[in-house]
Amino acid sequence: MTVYAALDIGGTKIAGALVDGAGTVVVRAQRPTPARESAGELMAAVTCVVDELAAHPMWDEMACFGIASAGPVDTAAGTVSPVNIPAWRRFPLVDEVAAHPRLPVGLRPVLTGDAVAMAAAEHWLGAVRGFENALCMVVSTGVGGGLILNGRPHTGRTGNAGHIGHITVDLDGSLCPCGAPGCVEGFASGTAIAAQAQAAGWSAPEGVAPTAAAVAEAARAGNPQALAAYERAAQALAAAIAATAAIVELDIVVVGGGVAQAGDTLFAPLRRHMADYAVLDFTRGLAVVPALLALDAGLIGAAAVASSQPGASVLAAGTRP
Repeated sequence: MTVYAALDIGGTKIAGALVDGAGTVVVRAQRPTPARESAGELMAAVTCVVDELAAHPMWDEMACFGIASAGPVDTAAGTVSPVNIPAWRRFPLVDEVAAHPRLPVGLRPVLTGDAVAMAAAEHWLGAVRGFENALCMVVSTGVGGGLILNGRPHTGRTGNAGHIGHITVDLDGSLCPCGAPGCVEGFASGTAIAAQAQAAGWSAPEGVAPTAAAVAEAARAGNPQALAAYERAAQALAAAIAATAAIVELDIVVVGGGVAQAGDTLFAPLRRHMADYAVLDFTRGLAVVPALLALDAGLIGAAAVASSQPGASVLAAGTRP
């Protein structure tokens, strides 16, 4: 059996998997991301995930290793500088993972941005299958994006093309952790949604963490502050999506990540606001749909990107992503 190892590193969790040639996650491991801790403690959590994968008998059949990470990333240098993980700035993640004693000699992990990985996965097996031009977004602790253009992932020179979370949608907005004012991420990330609802007077029920998921639950129950937080997030996303569609022309937009699990609480106002921003003939009526691969997209996509490198095994069930 052909097996691909994969990591998906974000501000909330570090996930790992062994993925078969048909894109099925057959082994999974996960740890919380110690996002505010030292670089060493973060890497120790990554190592624990790799250790768990390496203990499985299928590990010995591994053909390649893909790493999807929140960005920015530098795919050529193998370094990561996630906005929501302050201790990692130009952190040599590929070198650190490559040094794991259970990695086969000569096998070097392939790094990609988490949203580029999601785009590759959705194009291979998910909602983008059959489309030539798409924007795929990860709306979670942060907001990321990846592009499929002319039927292929478009990564750009450093691997960061499509980084939609850092499009400015409010010229006078608060500074994003990236340093720019009024970024989409400051309105539409899970962190931003929870903060906005709390600032407006919403509070989570006793014993419930004040997360975007809790805000979504309150919105479904009709809480006005929770509804307003999702309305604000949806408007920011719509503005950024419409701007992207005007630049590259899109066939479809796919939204995944933890915040997208809110369903119509997010998608209903998002589609409504799209009508206000996507007004040019070639942008109007653009389909905006949920990701089909849900929270597995980053892992499957990391495997897909790694397998597409020269010398890697060909994926089953069709062409390379």
